[in-house]
Amino acid sequence: MAEARQAVAFQFGVTPGGPGVQLSHQAFTEIYLSAVRSWKKRIVRFKNSVLTGVCPASPSSWLFVVVAILATMYTRSDPSMGLIAKIQEHLPVGQSMSTQCQALVSAVLFSTMLWLLLIFTMRLCLKQLLSYHRWIFEPHGRMSNTTKVWVALVRIFSGRKPQLYSYQGSLPNLPVPAIKDTVMRYLASVRPLMDDAHFEHTTELAVEFERGLGNRLQWYLKLKAVLATNYVSDWWEKYVYLRGRGPIMVNSNYYGMDFLYVTPTPIQAARAGNTIHAFFLYRCKLNKEEIKPVSLLSAVPCCSYQFERMFDTCRIPGTLTDTVRHWQDSDYVAVYHRGRYFHLMAYQAGKLLSPREIEFQIQRILDDPSPPSKGEANLGALTAGDRIPWAEARTKYFSSGVNKGSLDCIEKAAFFVTLDDDEQGIIGDDPAASLDSYAKSLMHGKCYDRWFDKSFSVIYYKNGKSGINGEHSWADTPVLSHLWEYTLAIDCFRLGYDAEGHCKGEADSSLPRPQKLDWEIPPECEDQISRSLSVAQALADDVDLHVILFRDFGKGRIKKCRVSPNAFVQMALQLACFREQKTFCLTYESSMTRLFREGRTETVRSCTSESCAFIRALEGGDVRRALRLFHAASEKHQHLSRAAMTGAGVDRHLFCLYVVSQCLGVESPFLREVLSERWRLSTSQTPFQLLELYDMVNHLEYLSCGGGFGPVTDDGYGVSYALLGDAVINFHISCKHSCAHTDAHTFGAHIRKALRDLMQLLSPDPKKPSKTEASRPEVKKDL
Repeated sequence: MAEARQAVAFQFGVTPGGPGVQLSHQAFTEIYLSAVRSWKKRIVRFKNSVLTGVCPASPSSWLFVVVAILATMYTRSDPSMGLIAKIQEHLPVGQSMSTQCQALVSAVLFSTMLWLLLIFTMRLCLKQLLSYHRWIFEPHGRMSNTTKVWVALVRIFSGRKPQLYSYQGSLPNLPVPAIKDTVMRYLASVRPLMDDAHFEHTTELAVEFERGLGNRLQWYLKLKAVLATNYVSDWWEKYVYLRGRGPIMVNSNYYGMDFLYVTPTPIQAARAGNTIHAFFLYRCKLNKEEIKPVSLLSAVPCCSYQFERMFDTCRIPGTLTDTVRHWQDSDYVAVYHRGRYFHLMAYQAGKLLSPREIEFQIQRILDDPSPPSKGEANLGALTAGDRIPWAEARTKYFSSGVNKGSLDCIEKAAFFVTLDDDEQGIIGDDPAASLDSYAKSLMHGKCYDRWFDKSFSVIYYKNGKSGINGEHSWADTPVLSHLWEYTLAIDCFRLGYDAEGHCKGEADSSLPRPQKLDWEIPPECEDQISRSLSVAQALADDVDLHVILFRDFGKGRIKKCRVSPNAFVQMALQLACFREQKTFCLTYESSMTRLFREGRTETVRSCTSESCAFIRALEGGDVRRALRLFHAASEKHQHLSRAAMTGAGVDRHLFCLYVVSQCLGVESPFLREVLSERWRLSTSQTPFQLLELYDMVNHLEYLSCGGGFGPVTDDGYGVSYALLGDAVINFHISCKHSCAHTDAHTFGAHIRKALRDLMQLLSPDPKKPSKTEASRPEVKKDL
């Protein structure tokens, strides 16, 4: 590579006087600036570790305690009750230190120990306070006096300016529910899905498990809860995500969309320039821990540990299990374009490139006429196919030489970038079909033009649209969604573009060109790439994906009906599913458990006896009874959601008990039956978190369509939805063409009708849609 040769610091030459060495001033300058940047990051990390270590206090509070103790000593009183004198007696000093100096040192040591004791006490108090969860079960808008006092105490013990990881040591551990409670909740969840005979059989298995093997397994699980930070998360990551041997494309990875009605610039390189710069700005904030911890009620912190592996992370394939590897602060991104891979530096002389300079570098890649190396064009298909063939190929063909160097470059990159030659968004004569095409492209692309193992990949289309594809094992959707929302906001509202659509500023044309990665791929490896591509292509072709933009009403109207918007949508999904399938099905709804340290998710079993009774009454035409039952079903759903958030779910507990049983080599008919259940309706709400960055009232055109995921079962649906603003609800519906009983568009039509029918039930005389609920044409803006 020409650029690599130019970077050599020492140029050797033979002179008549013997060997000579010519030193490159530019290279030494680069080394010096890189070292300065590295030491700055180390200093920042050290400072952050100190601030986090003393949280909820601050380093300045140490000085306050020392001065207070010295002041009391000056008044000839002893606040230590003799401890300072004891410390003075045991100081390892000789006659070199005066008595007054010894007394001063002893007082400082006592003050420091008192300060640390106060920090420990405050942390213990905060941890106990955060273990209180009755507040979450109180009716919305009606906070009890006890909860008001509790919130005030939490704020007092939380400190003034918490950093991203400040609360990690104060968060409570996820509790292990009692076997009896979990079994009872499980039986209640499956009762509406079973006939009497099946339910009686399941109850017998459950009772036998509860009285026998369950207690033994529970003992091991409680032991793990005492020794580990979280009794679920590591096993969940290992066995649910990393042990899967099928393709992660479609089956595990998920996607997020760009602004729906706004294309900030039609220039592909410019869009990449702004957003790549914004991604690195976010990483700088992440490294400095300047991102505000997510909190509920503006006081109750959520766990932030998932942010740690957002950048510089890759999933590494293995024959038995994959692993997640994280590196420190890669200063480049890996870029794919037309079958070729490039190494693009984001820093020059220790400074982050400006958006205009990144645009300049991206344009160089777009204009590069060089063809792919032999076997390179479809290389990414290895990450889209089955995991075992990819692990074997990686060991055999990518563990040494030039292939290892190029693969390391991709895996260690900050993130992955795809420059796509297609145009996506709401385009053409059929906006609905184009939106579905856009979603499918983000989900799987051409199966070889994404690197599905990276923590996330960003896709830039020819017309300036963009999107993101996330790998699921390292974190859950809300974490990546936080990054994506920030990047879109910075792109449009802070960085902007000039009148021609280019990034603002000037580019340094002397920047080293992006380096094209080299590969030496033998024919045997090409055959494996082809096989992986065939597997991935068959999976991608089978995906039926439909996106709904529902603008008849949003959560604003739903709230006026005194109903939880999420419960309203879940009831609509249950109604739509029943109308299409003519039966009820086991429903998975994802709920977060980040109120606990290292918490991830829990399942809300949204199909309940109450929801089934409501749907039967509504379909039977008994409107008055249906209205009453709807409120009962909605309240039951809210209770289940809150219970899941506070560690009183069903599925994670039973999952961990099953893992323990497998480790002990014992079989449980009850656990085997539970773990074999099929989630024919899998749902998840995409959160919209950074409301301070968006004005959704006056600028509804800056609306993202959220994102989606693939179906969990071959005969089921995957439904992701987002309640954006007060007037829009978006749905991403996925299923498989190969199943004759599912159709994403048909199910979408049922969802639309169910939403309208529920609103008609709750509000018989609905008002006409407001202007903000009307559809808008796509708008292109230059900011």
